[in-house]
Amino acid sequence: MDQLKTLRTFISVADHASFAEAGRRLNMSPTAVTRTIAALEASLGVQLLMRTTRSVRLTDEGAAFLERTRAGVSEIDQALAIAQGSRGEPSGLLTVTAPVVFGRLHILPVVTELLQSHPDLRVRLLLLDRVVHMVEEGVDVAVRIADLPDSALHMVRIGEVRRLLSASPAYLERHGVPSTLADLERHQMIAIEDELGPQRGWATSPGQRPSHIPRLTVNSVDAAIAAAIAGAGIVRTLSYQVAEAIVAGRLQQVLAGESPQTLPVSLLFQAGRRDQTNIRAFVEVARRQIGRARL
Repeated sequence: MDQLKTLRTFISVADHASFAEAGRRLNMSPTAVTRTIAALEASLGVQLLMRTTRSVRLTDEGAAFLERTRAGVSEIDQALAIAQGSRGEPSGLLTVTAPVVFGRLHILPVVTELLQSHPDLRVRLLLLDRVVHMVEEGVDVAVRIADLPDSALHMVRIGEVRRLLSASPAYLERHGVPSTLADLERHQMIAIEDELGPQRGWATSPGQRPSHIPRLTVNSVDAAIAAAIAGAGIVRTLSYQVAEAIVAGRLQQVLAGESPQTLPVSLLFQAGRRDQTNIRAFVEVARRQIGRARL
């Protein structure tokens, strides 16, 4: 297993072009990562990475080794998963990642049910608002909210969400309810930093960039929603993020007819693991719980 850890470390360094970043992703110190790679190169008698004070890049030998290593690690992971799955009852460690808010609201209850039903199962739940590299970070199941391209990963769709606009009743009473997207120009907007990329944010027509600066910008969905509830303006979120506040009357949806297409909620895992016991149990519970949830 030490050799497998060494290969995962090499893959992470190569993918991130950084010893420090690989260390952060793998919970290793930069010194430990450096020593691991040096030992690997010494054992192979080949230089895999070129290091300078500013960059890390693969040598030609390193690039060829990376391709074979990535495929090999994937095969080993699948073999381990099949062996683990043969035991029938979920057990051992299952690592799951999900977006922060969705994970807290909808994946944590799935994990809780699994832990209560299967006493030999352990779960590592990573709530992260970034795309996780599943192989090198040791992730078994990833929850993604997006239209996903074709890949070697197996995908199971478990629900869908949509983007919507909402504000507090008090704010709308003071400033009026917008009836068209163009009306947003005269409103106070709350933006989330992730929303400021191309074809996102406060456009008045599809594909158009926002034409004004939001009154408040934050880098946290929870903070943006709290600000909207406090009457600071109109916020755009995913539907599940404000579902409870809307039901409770703390927020009111606006421009409901202008909502864009829905976004699928999917579970991703390596294709060879679809019958692995832990993953199968997680998929079954997630489908059932999220199928009846308010998204």
